[in-house]
Amino acid sequence: MKILSIVGARPNFMKIAPFAHAIRKCPSVKHVIVHTGQHYDQKMSTSFFEDLDIPMPDINLEVGSGSHAQQTAEIMKRFEPVLLEHKPDVLVVVGDVNSTIACSLVAAKLSIPIAHIEAGLRSFDKDMPEEINRILTDRITDVFFTTCIEANAHLVAEGAAKNRIFFVGNVMIDTLMHNLKRANKSQILSSLHLQPKGYALVTLHRPSNVDDKHNLTNILNAINVIQEKIPVVFPIHPRTKKNFELFGLTSMVQGMKGLKLVEPLGYLDFLCLTNGAKMVVTDSGGIQEETTVLKIPCLTVRENTERPITIKEGTNVLVGVKTKKIVSEAQKVLSGKAKKGRIPKYWDGKASERILNILVSLHNKGKLRVK
Repeated sequence: MKILSIVGARPNFMKIAPFAHAIRKCPSVKHVIVHTGQHYDQKMSTSFFEDLDIPMPDINLEVGSGSHAQQTAEIMKRFEPVLLEHKPDVLVVVGDVNSTIACSLVAAKLSIPIAHIEAGLRSFDKDMPEEINRILTDRITDVFFTTCIEANAHLVAEGAAKNRIFFVGNVMIDTLMHNLKRANKSQILSSLHLQPKGYALVTLHRPSNVDDKHNLTNILNAINVIQEKIPVVFPIHPRTKKNFELFGLTSMVQGMKGLKLVEPLGYLDFLCLTNGAKMVVTDSGGIQEETTVLKIPCLTVRENTERPITIKEGTNVLVGVKTKKIVSEAQKVLSGKAKKGRIPKYWDGKASERILNILVSLHNKGKLRVK
């Protein structure tokens, strides 16, 4: 059996890593990894292969940046010859980035079965580019692997056959559990002069936040209040840094004495920072999941989330982008009144093994593709 997996952006690497590890133990399966090059910064891409012990990609399409349309089209153009050459038994895509939908479209038109890891997540907000990618990918997917029962329900409501949907758990958590001991050996806390549970961690990258001056200013005003009470570490996304300058916010950021701006970090250093934080303020989807498992309070600066299980069962609180609400919820954490949570079902580090076993079984029965 030949499986071809796609990675393109930082979250993809964390989701494919445990799947690649599972395949290593299965000699009957050949694995081809294609990196689209959607993220091409060293810290946002290449270092992740080293940190996560993933084989370097067999193919790198080196697409680089561009508008959503340009990037998606370029991935499709460069990926089609790869599929025609390798003719995999199944294409495995993960998450909701442009690489996910672009490669899925190419495979669907070549009648190659598609398996979508992390299928069925919905924010019900089509202003999010990722939501469009999620919906469209699932419309042409043959095998759906979900992280929660709610995702199953979304897929069924959209017309997916129940016998094609498999609730397997969360591959992001496979990666976290596999690497937590290694991450805790990182020297990142000492290098930044931080004490465990003595700082807050911030990440911001979503266009709805960082491309909108009003929203970005609101969030920074909240961070300004928080950093007066506890040190704040902020690994800054290149897009966010650029917009600080564009919107004239750089001097405001530089004036925050309790704020530590750092360059994008590798996976192990960032996981160490997350695990040691008093709380995390983020607009990332994956970090909502990781903080739930690590039992770290998470304040999500968005109006919605495609991962409501992290709110229903985990440590996540949706705080929106209003300064007052963000500060209010942060104060609860700092005063010892943080939300408690529990680990969702099947978030146990074994999702990748379940996925591989299902794919091999479907392949052996000739049932990978919906006819």
